[in-house]
Amino acid sequence: MPTLEANRLLAAAVDAADSKKAEDIRILALDPSESSLTDYFLICSGTNERQNVAISDEIEYRLKKDFGVLPNSVEGRRQGEWVLMDYVDFVVHVFMPEKREFYGLERLRKTAKSISAAELNSEIKAAVAKTRAKAGTTAAKAPAAKKAAGKVAAKKAAPKKAAVKTTAAKKAAPKKTVPVAKKAVAKKATKPAVKTPAAKKAAPKKAVAKRTSK
Repeated sequence: MPTLEANRLLAAAVDAADSKKAEDIRILALDPSESSLTDYFLICSGTNERQNVAISDEIEYRLKKDFGVLPNSVEGRRQGEWVLMDYVDFVVHVFMPEKREFYGLERLRKTAKSISAAELNSEIKAAVAKTRAKAGTTAAKAPAAKKAAGKVAAKKAAPKKAAVKTTAAKKAAPKKTVPVAKKAVAKKATKPAVKTPAAKKAAPKKAVAKRTSK
């Protein structure tokens, strides 16, 4: 299946050939079952060898300038009767009219579908629109997903904080109040118990001593 990038390269090659007055420009979409090496043939003709060389030069220049792409190989440029340029996804054939008739690539590729430059450009526009629609849908879903994730995180985090605070309060309260109260009660209870028995024991001893001396 040809990619959007491959179709753009092919459309640029067609435009470059047309700018150099190439004649009878045809695009053949090859049957994948019969051709596993490339997706398209771009076939055109020039009126003489010099024009054929100029057409091939313009195609190479345009694709290098606009896309940074060079052909894998170029054959027949020196003679100019049949210039073949291999761009992997498509192959360009620039013929002299008699050579084109003799080799008959269009006749040999009976299962190939002939498409016009306008049809190719329509396919490119449709592919671009589809790509942009997918990108827009993905961008629209992203904020909603972030909001949902934030809500879930907030719900999970809130109970944990409350539980920590409650546990800390319970642990801290007994340590501050209970020990102080117990110590105060103990001190008050022990002081009277020490003084009272001593006073009672001392009083009888003094009274007995006075009676004996008389």
